[in-house]
Amino acid sequence: MSPQSAQSEPPPHAPLAGVIGWPIAQSRSPLLHRHWLDRYGLSGHYVPLPVRPEHLAASLRALPKLGFVGANVTIPHKEAVLTVADIVTDRAALIGAANTLIFRDDGTIHADNTDGYGFIANLEQNAPDWLPDLGPAAVIGAGGAARAVVASLLESGVSELRIANRTRIRADQIKAEFGARVVVYDWAQAGNMLEGANTVVNATSMGMVGQPPLRVLLDALSPDALVTDLVYAPLMTEFLRNAQDRGCHVVDGLGMLLHQAVPGFERWFGRRPEVDEAARQAVL
Repeated sequence: MSPQSAQSEPPPHAPLAGVIGWPIAQSRSPLLHRHWLDRYGLSGHYVPLPVRPEHLAASLRALPKLGFVGANVTIPHKEAVLTVADIVTDRAALIGAANTLIFRDDGTIHADNTDGYGFIANLEQNAPDWLPDLGPAAVIGAGGAARAVVASLLESGVSELRIANRTRIRADQIKAEFGARVVVYDWAQAGNMLEGANTVVNATSMGMVGQPPLRVLLDALSPDALVTDLVYAPLMTEFLRNAQDRGCHVVDGLGMLLHQAVPGFERWFGRRPEVDEAARQAVL
């Protein structure tokens, strides 16, 4: 055996992953994944990837060649990645968006959506007594995040899902795609759909720092309802504060961000991470 052939193979590089968006500097995901990598003593890197919309397809095809094993996807690319991916899960196709990509060894791009999983896992962790089938759910908003919420609530057994959006046609489209359990309310009647609701969700960006407040009357809201907001900056939105003042159990939106990241991290780095207070503090 020659000395050259006796030499050991160079070790494989540490797995690379990241989050793709434009802009991307605001993303908390690198903080979360760095926390988990450090906590479990794993080799790997997770980096922000600023990608302009016109460069999305070329960038996605290049990443596997650069050693990336996967990526998260955020605004404005979550819908567009479906046209680039080679394999799209049924869940991502139904929602019409993907947030988690897996790059296989042959360069194949696999697209999934874990937002709905993150949404339900957040409720189960922070409201363990919540039962989705105890009454109707009311969802405010009809964008990409709302579609993931709608899909997950229906899958969880909600018998009736009420939805209102400022542009009604988007809510009507959700009803057309998700079926008879969806009931559409006009935006002016959004407060009325809260009557008797067991679960109430703000799936809009209203109430976020820099966005207008959510103006929906809570007079019909039952104190027995579980109320959650997908916004997590601020953690306690005015919407949640007002619901809490009415006696409702409220759940902030940060947990959804944390839980939706779990499946991707496990696939890319080989360890299922825990969502706990330390993970929350890492991104705060």
